[in-house]
Amino acid sequence: MLSDVTTPQDLDDRFREALAGLAAAPRRRDPAERVHDGAPLTGAQLLDLFDAQVTSRQLDLAGRWLRSFGEGFYTIGSAGHEGNAAVAAALHPGDPALLHYRSGAFYCLRAAQAAGEVAFPGPEGETADPAPDGEAAAEAGTPPGEGTAATPSEAAATPTEPGSESEARSAAGSAAGSAAEAEAEAEAEAADGAADGAAAGRDGAAGREDAYAGAARDVLRGMVASAREPIAGGRHKVFGRADLAIVPTTSTIASHLPRAVGAGLALERLRRRDPAGRRAAAEPVGDVGQPPRSPWPPDAIVVCSFGDASVNHATATAAFNTAGWYDHTGLRIPVLFVCEDNGLGISVRSPKGWVEATLRSKPGIRYFSADGTDPVQAYEAAVEAAGWVRRHRRPAVLHLSTVRLMGHAGADAEAAYRSSGEIAADLDRDPVLATARLLVAAGVATADELLARYDERGWQVRRIAEEVLGEPKLASAAEVVAETAPRRPARVARAVADAAARAGGPGAAARADVFGGRLPEAAGPLTLAQSINAALADGMLDHPGMVVFGEDVAARGGVYGVTKGLRDRYGAARVFDTLLDETSILGLGLGAGLAGLLPVPEIQYLAYLHNAEDQLRGEAATMRFFSSGAFRNPMVVRVPGLAYQEGFGGHFHNDNSLAVLRDVPGLVIAVPARPDDAAAMVRTCLASAAVDGSVCVLVEPIALYHTRDLYAEGDGEWLADYAEPGAWAAGHAPVGRARVYGVGSAEDVTIVTFGNGVPMSLRAAAALADEGVGSRVVDLRWLAPLPVTDIVREASLTGRVLVVDETRRSGGVGEGVLAALVDGGFVGAARRVAAVDSFVPLGPAARAVLVTEEAITQGARTLLAR
Repeated sequence: MLSDVTTPQDLDDRFREALAGLAAAPRRRDPAERVHDGAPLTGAQLLDLFDAQVTSRQLDLAGRWLRSFGEGFYTIGSAGHEGNAAVAAALHPGDPALLHYRSGAFYCLRAAQAAGEVAFPGPEGETADPAPDGEAAAEAGTPPGEGTAATPSEAAATPTEPGSESEARSAAGSAAGSAAEAEAEAEAEAADGAADGAAAGRDGAAGREDAYAGAARDVLRGMVASAREPIAGGRHKVFGRADLAIVPTTSTIASHLPRAVGAGLALERLRRRDPAGRRAAAEPVGDVGQPPRSPWPPDAIVVCSFGDASVNHATATAAFNTAGWYDHTGLRIPVLFVCEDNGLGISVRSPKGWVEATLRSKPGIRYFSADGTDPVQAYEAAVEAAGWVRRHRRPAVLHLSTVRLMGHAGADAEAAYRSSGEIAADLDRDPVLATARLLVAAGVATADELLARYDERGWQVRRIAEEVLGEPKLASAAEVVAETAPRRPARVARAVADAAARAGGPGAAARADVFGGRLPEAAGPLTLAQSINAALADGMLDHPGMVVFGEDVAARGGVYGVTKGLRDRYGAARVFDTLLDETSILGLGLGAGLAGLLPVPEIQYLAYLHNAEDQLRGEAATMRFFSSGAFRNPMVVRVPGLAYQEGFGGHFHNDNSLAVLRDVPGLVIAVPARPDDAAAMVRTCLASAAVDGSVCVLVEPIALYHTRDLYAEGDGEWLADYAEPGAWAAGHAPVGRARVYGVGSAEDVTIVTFGNGVPMSLRAAAALADEGVGSRVVDLRWLAPLPVTDIVREASLTGRVLVVDETRRSGGVGEGVLAALVDGGFVGAARRVAAVDSFVPLGPAARAVLVTEEAITQGARTLLAR
């Protein structure tokens, strides 16, 4: 008798019992034949699906077994969702996939596809008709895409045999990506021990194991946190492998969906450069560097999967809305959303009919559905959906009804929220059993043969599980963080120097064209905003894959004019406006970086970043961490922020909260205060993103954008000349290095500050100099990583430190500076001046909560009086 909870033993017993009761077919069927008239699958293909499903099921059973004696650290399984093997079968093996955590069967089938061990590498791709990009289409008068409801259903594509042209293209794309990654790794200055271990960890198994066993070894290594796990290296259990085009994601709340939309947008734009992936003959003005290349085939589509509960999450809503919004404008985004609907979010039920109604109602997204427990129906719908997306280069959603077996995870007691009748009904819809029933009914195999196949795979998985138990695990902090955010400052500096050489040499003519014959270095002293604008223009010249986007950045040139003229110089495909949604803006950047571009998104105000900060924390900063460096998402996020705007206030436009950014491991946070520093720091961020795959946030002090004077009106002391290319290398601003100003004797007190605090501190230092006090003003420039060496050195030279922090006293930057001084062994006197723990109010009241020059001067005097 089955219990009210589907334990591993229950599930195994039920499968065996049901299989034993299946009557043999009247005749044996040739596996090369269709399993029945009109079916899209042959017997051999259905057996391949069965093997993938069984491998996934045995992995779930092994996971519970490992957990029973404390050696397994992950028990969220795929039981009940094994129908997603049919989705994998309907795709090309080079289609990038971002999978949720119940994708075991998909992963196994994709591994067999890539190894050429299954009867379908995926349907043959079809040539899609190019369509103008969004804003460019609008400018050209191209009408938006046709409504999804009016598009007739497309016929299912016929599966092809291994060795097809499509497979060759996919393999070539994967090989190109792997080769590029291998070259990058070969250049790395530090040994990549974890990745080497992962590669060696197959123990030569390729000669002994089929692809399903190899996939099982990958997953089991993740379960036991083995350092030889091929993607995350033991840092987390995820589905991912670069050579399988599977991008790792934790996928708990559909936070990967905005990235998938961004990847689709970037993939299509790269495809339009040239359908074969080569550089087009007519490039935009200024493309003097190497053209961007996608790691995936030109006809690829992006697939991402998620559960029914995730449909309700804000990130999923943002992704659907963005895909539909762009589709409405006529821009093509080839992404296939796959919703696997088991009706439950842990214990919370999805209201009956809600998921279908929600997905059907998404404008611009074609809806497909099928019973995900029926292998034939699931495959047929997946082929139709994937084929439609590939042909039309437009978004679609495939809604698969599934079941969930063995609860949400190991500790889940289903009886607390589900009846025994519900559990039994789900057991009757077991997708592995459904495939077995069809195989037996069709005469492809007998019940005994399938049981033998099931047991053979089970023993193989158990043997592999026992083997991986003894593999090494990450044992030190250095191993854990090795791939979080590698820093190669010498290579970044060289990249800046190389860019300068190109700008002053072979690219000089193109540069003159871009700037209309009036180079920025000849334009006279510039403001902060003007310097950033010129540096972005130079950056786009040197990085053909660089794209600038965000709210109002294109036609208007940004709220503060920082991106003015960039669209005119580089076109609407590289500088474009987005819809008003910060999650989607960052998601577009995440996907674009993953696909091979260098995205520079703008979040219009710092306060708005908080709406979408998890796209930086949970998606951007974790990509290298979860992939041992096999994937990366280089990105430079521009954020106008901080306080002190005159005549335009309130906490939405004067936000001084940076704590959430400083808490993200590996994130680079730059805050330029001076025009010359701003240009240099833009170049550094772009180089760091390109060289190291860094995720950089450039926080631009709004109040300093157009500031011209420092000490007195009309002095022009806060303007600076833009450096000509020959001076870029000498003026390079390395990540994590401060700028120091000496005022007076510079021997009495060290003032450590950043952003708006820099000009205020310099004015305060000038006032102190009139009193005979010499100051060293340290502009941090980089808030993460902090310039600790510079801080400690400059503090030690005076023995007195005043930290001027325009962020809040609690959680502000000053706390990190003081901690760095303590950790660095500083033994002198220290004091802090910081903003009050308050939101910034309107008008003159702002001065009551923000740092003032008077407070800085008085703070220094108090420190000197000790």
